[in-house]
Amino acid sequence: MRPEEAASWLTAGVVGRPHGLDGSFVVQAPYPELLQEGVLVSVGGRDARIVRRAGIDSRPIVRLEGCEQRDAALRLRGAQLLVARERAPRLGPGEWWAEDLEGCRVVDRQQPVGVVRRLIGLPSCEALEVERDDGGQLLVPLVADAVREVDVERGRIDVRLAFVDPPAQG
Repeated sequence: MRPEEAASWLTAGVVGRPHGLDGSFVVQAPYPELLQEGVLVSVGGRDARIVRRAGIDSRPIVRLEGCEQRDAALRLRGAQLLVARERAPRLGPGEWWAEDLEGCRVVDRQQPVGVVRRLIGLPSCEALEVERDDGGQLLVPLVADAVREVDVERGRIDVRLAFVDPPAQG
């Protein structure tokens, strides 16, 4: 997939182990908002509708049309479930898709900090995993005290480094 094509897709999750005999499977690294019954996904180079959605948001179980046997689900294991961006639900203010944050430059005002590698879910909030320019890593919680501004169009996230990584007390 070319970069411009990848930008038009959102990753809804990854096909995990089969669940039962009817072709259902567990979804790993799920985006529950994108995994609803009736949603058209692309998986393994073909399009299919989600015809069953069960489980819980952190561990959804889905079955796709045309995938009615355990062996069919097993063959898809490890494949990404992709949803066309234009079919995704609209996000509210202060919400972003992980794909839009990955690769953004992180700064503290004008001071360069690093680059977002991925968005991770923590028990209390989501956080940006940042590869620092100095080679280290940093977790930035997506909370108002830590993040001043997210500008996806410019690929820039302004953080309060003193909140996230306070200087050591001497």
